[in-house]
Amino acid sequence: MAPPPPPPASSASSASSASPPPQGRTGRPRLTSRAQILAAARRLIDRDGWEKLTIRRLAAEAGIGATTLYHHMRDKGDLLILLLNDYVDRLERPPLPEEPRARILASATALHDALAAWPWAAEVATTDGFVGLLDESALWMVEGIVSGAVGHGCTQAQAVGLFRGVWYYTVGEILVRAHSAGRRAAGGRPTGFGSLDASRVPHLAAIGARWPELAARDTYPEGLRALVDGLLAGATPTPSGEAGRARGDAG
Repeated sequence: MAPPPPPPASSASSASSASPPPQGRTGRPRLTSRAQILAAARRLIDRDGWEKLTIRRLAAEAGIGATTLYHHMRDKGDLLILLLNDYVDRLERPPLPEEPRARILASATALHDALAAWPWAAEVATTDGFVGLLDESALWMVEGIVSGAVGHGCTQAQAVGLFRGVWYYTVGEILVRAHSAGRRAAGGRPTGFGSLDASRVPHLAAIGARWPELAARDTYPEGLRALVDGLLAGATPTPSGEAGRARGDAG
């Protein structure tokens, strides 16, 4: 008797001999956490500057579709707020002194150091009303300055004015230094006053070529102390009952 014919090939064996399915997206977007998105945004900013940050470029950097990004943020402004909040959350938060003036100085110094480490944040935060959009957890340095001013006896209006003065001074110092460093990195040279007419500007002519060296000194700490002392002296109510009226007006 002839042996039975071999059984037909099973579907499993047929599947094993078939070519593997194509690789790539299967219609379901790859899940990406907000932390991964913010990390990609930080890389873009550090490499190209925050002005060139767009949702399209961020999507390409993160390797996802732009639609996925809109699950985490509404637009570029929302993205920048998320970045600043995340950045401040990562900072070490030192204990602030109880004494009001010392608290102002410590808070302002922490603000300066944070901006110096990431100067682009200073440019973003100078947009009108931007600071007010930050989370409460990111406002501890602002709170430290304002609470120190109020603790010293300032009204709320005077405390906000003191913060504004400290903010302008700090941001200005950071931006000037960052832009100067950028020019040097691009091959530019700091210029002094080498050929001034001493009869018209005698003091600048005397400084001459030493101007870049003198201007590059880090005088932020002493400048901050002088500014805060001047603002506190000008804003502090008089002891003759004006303090109580000022606090009442502010409340």
